[in-house]
Formats: sequence, structure tokens, C-alpha cells
Amino acid sequence: MWMASFSSNIGTWMQNVILPVYILDRTDSTTLVGAMVFAQLGPLFFLSLPAGVIADRFDRRKWLIWMQLVQLAFSAALAPLAAANAPVWSIFLVAMGVGCGNALNAPAWSAMLPSLVSRDDLAGAVSLNSVLINGSRVVGPIIVAVLRSFGASIAQIFLINAVTYLFVVGGLLRTRIPRPAPSNQPGGLRALSSGIRIVRDRPAVSRLLATLFVFSLVSLPYVGLFAAVVRLNFGVKKNSTTYEWIYATWGMGACLGGLAIGTVFVGTDKRMLVRRGFAAFALFLGLFAVVRTPLWAFITGALLGFAYFATTTSMNTIFQSRLADNERGRVMALWFMAFGGTVPVGNMLFAPVMDAIGARWVLGFGAVCALGLSWWCDIERIDRRVEQQGGRHALKPDHTATFDEHGISTGE
Repeated sequence: MWMASFSSNIGTWMQNVILPVYILDRTDSTTLVGAMVFAQLGPLFFLSLPAGVIADRFDRRKWLIWMQLVQLAFSAALAPLAAANAPVWSIFLVAMGVGCGNALNAPAWSAMLPSLVSRDDLAGAVSLNSVLINGSRVVGPIIVAVLRSFGASIAQIFLINAVTYLFVVGGLLRTRIPRPAPSNQPGGLRALSSGIRIVRDRPAVSRLLATLFVFSLVSLPYVGLFAAVVRLNFGVKKNSTTYEWIYATWGMGACLGGLAIGTVFVGTDKRMLVRRGFAAFALFLGLFAVVRTPLWAFITGALLGFAYFATTTSMNTIFQSRLADNERGRVMALWFMAFGGTVPVGNMLFAPVMDAIGARWVLGFGAVCALGLSWWCDIERIDRRVEQQGGRHALKPDHTATFDEHGISTGE
């Protein structure tokens, strides 16, 4: 499954890195780039809750296969539209189709991962999954840069991405995926809000989710607007592959950051890593905002990527370890709403600001907010308060877990 997903994600990031450039080249508008990112990722904000309910109630393998085929179809449709320079609104609509398939796929995919490994191996599995995501962020842009150097068209890159979804379909067909245990949660409309109730009853999980929402909204707009940031801040011209190489360097840093959580920092308290990670992210985002040459963009971008995914991987490890398998799909849906679903909202809000005053002030504001989150997201303090207030009684009756010295749940 890991190999299949890695192969498919390389194609996804080939498309993700070139689509904003395509829109920027045609429109010269950061605002329209933000709108495109919202079209592709915005469905995570609106569809994650029902997708989470589906992930906990139905055969995850069959559902995931269908969602791969949906994304394949819409990704393939981008190719002829790009080749014909079709109206931009048609590109937005098809990108939204890809986004809907991704939004309906994401909670089931994330809920499947922990079911394939033991609880003791969860931190390593989450870290390896981060390497998958960010390794593809490195390889995908590099392949795009090389292909474009040899004259490949944007339409051809979209077609390559469409084919890579078949790798995941093949992996799903060959892997046994355990069905979630029966859940006592209500059906119908109440099932949509059951994830919210689970989060509300667990203070640390609630704080992590709220932190991720603020972080994604205010500090991460640069992710979706990376092409515009590179052009505005570092003077990179149209048709240059410098953007792809800077993006790949940032992705390499993120890949190493995710990998470090399951290797170098495997014995370190993840709660402490979250706080230090936010502080490091604030420092490097601030530097990325003020440097003015591509050389320094490569250096600070790599460090920024490391801090970014070391922090979010630590958060994800704590978050997933405090959920039971039969509730993980519904609660992880909220994670995707706060992470992938909120980033495009931030893009929509801050893209016009970048058009008006440039990217540096937007990045600087995000750095200041990240520094504040390093103080506010103190999970260790929350755990101590819960213990002082009655320990297990502060958690739901079906999740009376204790936590080890790393802040990881030791059992249900």
C-alpha cells in the first residue's frame, strides 16, 4: 500500500505544482490562483464530515477504489482542457471534481492506516506516511522540472497524474483491510456530529484540532500560493523551472521533518515537539518572508519545510493515538477539515492581500501567529489539568486511556 500510494502521490504533486503555475501564467492574478486552490481543496472543508461517517460504516476498500477512479476521471479531463486553453472557469470546475473525490477519499484513507499496524508501531507508521506525502512533494516537482525542460506540455503532465491513480487501485485490490469494529454511535444526521462530540469530550484532542485550524488558516496560505510567493519575493520569471526546484527543496525539508519524528525523535515527547516545532516554524517562515534571492529561498525553504511537517506529524501522532478504530474515520474527518480544508480558505482570504501589498507581510503575519501557537498548544499542560480534575473521568467512558512519557495513548 505504501509503494502504491507513493507512486500515486508523485503524480498528484506533479499536478499540484503545475496547476497553480498554469493559472498564474494565464491570468497574472494571485487571487485567481487562490480561487483555483479553493476549488481543488475546498471540498475537504464541506465533505469531510459525511466522508468520515462513511469511513466508519462501510467497506473502506471498495469505497477507496471508487474514489480513486473518480479522481482519475477528473484528472484526465484536465488534459484536453489545458491543451485547448479552455476557459479558466472550466478548469476550476474539473479541479473541483478532483477535490470532491479527494475529500470523500481522505478520511477513509487516514482511518485505514492505523488498522494496518499495531498501536506500538503507530508513531512510525504516521511518520512513514508523512515521508510518503512529502517525498512525493520532492519527486513530483523534480519530474515536472525535468519534463518541462525537455518540452513536455502541461496537458501531458495532467495525463501522467491520471494514470498513477491505477497504482492505488492495484494496491487496494491486493491488500486485506480490516473492517472497523461495530460502533454504538447513532445513525442519520446525528452521526455527522458524533465526531464533534468525541473531540469535545477530550480536551487535548480538541486543542490540537483548534490549533490546526488556526495554523492552517493564518500560517499556511503560502503553501497553496507558493508559485505567487516565489514570483513576488524572488523575481522568478515565467517559464523558469526555479519555482519547481524551490518547491522540491521545501518538500525535501518536509520529508525529512516527517521522517525525523519516527526516527531521530522517536523517543522524544511529542507534546514538547509540537511546541518547539511551532517556534521553529515561526522563525523560518519569518526568514523566508524577508530573504530576497533564490539561493536563500532554497536554504530557508528547506528549513521551513522541516519545521512544518515535523510539527504537524507530531500533532497527528498524538491525535490518532487517542482515538479508537471505530471512531477514527469521523474524527479524522475533522482533522482534514481543519488542515486541508482550511488552507484553501486562507488562500482565498490572503491572495487578494498579496496582490495588493505583496507576499512578505502575509508571511510575516503567519510567522507571528505560529509563535503564539507554540505557547497555546501545550498538550502536556492540558493532560496535567485533566489528571488533576479527575483523570479518567475527564475522558469519554469508552476511551479511558492513560498516556506514556511521550504523550501517546497506551490503550483504550
